[in-house]
Amino acid sequence: MNTGRTIFSQLMDFLPTHEFRSCVERYNGNYKIKSFSCWDQYLCMAFAQLTYRESLRDIQACLRSANQKLYHMGIRGKVSRNTLAHANQVRDWRIYADFANVLIGRARQLYAGDAFGIELEQSVYALDATTIDLCLSLFPWATFRRRKGAVKLHTLLDLRGNIPTIAVITPGRVHEVNILDEIPIEAGAIYILDRAYLDFSRLHRIHQGSAFFVTRAKSSFRFRRLYSQPVDRASGLQCDQLVSLHGFYARKDYPGKLRRIRFYDPEQDRRLIFLTNNTTLPALTVARLYKCRWQIELFFKWIKQHLRIKAFYGTSENAVKTQIWIAISIYVLVAIVKKRLGLDQSLYTILQILSVTLFEKTTILQALSGTSCENQGNQNDNQADLFN
Repeated sequence: MNTGRTIFSQLMDFLPTHEFRSCVERYNGNYKIKSFSCWDQYLCMAFAQLTYRESLRDIQACLRSANQKLYHMGIRGKVSRNTLAHANQVRDWRIYADFANVLIGRARQLYAGDAFGIELEQSVYALDATTIDLCLSLFPWATFRRRKGAVKLHTLLDLRGNIPTIAVITPGRVHEVNILDEIPIEAGAIYILDRAYLDFSRLHRIHQGSAFFVTRAKSSFRFRRLYSQPVDRASGLQCDQLVSLHGFYARKDYPGKLRRIRFYDPEQDRRLIFLTNNTTLPALTVARLYKCRWQIELFFKWIKQHLRIKAFYGTSENAVKTQIWIAISIYVLVAIVKKRLGLDQSLYTILQILSVTLFEKTTILQALSGTSCENQGNQNDNQADLFN
């Protein structure tokens, strides 16, 4: 029974607390801490993400206004701006990264059977990065350009459920293609990449891992045609070729053959050239796969608009990474709640309801399922469709 319990505490029940304690113990997160544990820190930061708090002082004011409810929300330590700032600065961000990965594993199991628009049995991932601008004078470690600071959030998104399976946070100057060296290759999976990841030695690593990639060719791409297959030009396909790379170093980096597909997009009136090492999929399916890469753009837009990852509560690298990883874990948590409760609402709608009902004492299912979604279509953001 959830009678008398706040929606916030019911929401936190979906978190595996035993796994959280294991993550804390792994990095000695509670070493010599008498009050305001890592769990207290996580709950305060989760509250800030769910209600889009502007600052540490804002978090302190809102939580202290409901001081009598904090114990029942699971927060045992006294909420203080200085205490929370110190915790974000010194407690290892890997605690929250590992915990987010635990939630990601559970979410992927829940969404494993979901479709994403193309009937394929293997896993399909989209890889991309988004830049989060920072003030270089306040974040001197986040080097990007000469007078500009930034961090990059590199994400591998599972298109079945739009769950981020791998996330890497780097200074802005780190190029996207370097992340391919850190991603474990899953045999049989398909990786959708944009032109920033066109590095033939790294693409050959994916090929050697018995996985497949779909990417776009650059205008300077040089090749030698070996074979052409017939295509249905009415579908937008213009050619389907088997090619080898032209040039000594290119052939050295990728000694095998590639499939080159040219497709005309009438909506944008442009020709797109795709490269893949998959020779069995229909050419039109390859083009449709690359179109699915847009889901990761919607994911980045969604979390930037509806979670707190563009303005930070601390300026240290540890504080920034802690906040981003907790934001990712909240995104995944809401996705888990949506699936386990069998909700039809979009992720956007669920988050908006939670943001204004966290202190209410009613069942979370009643609060989330008893809301009309008639006005949802009036939203100006496209990412409301992520979990439809």
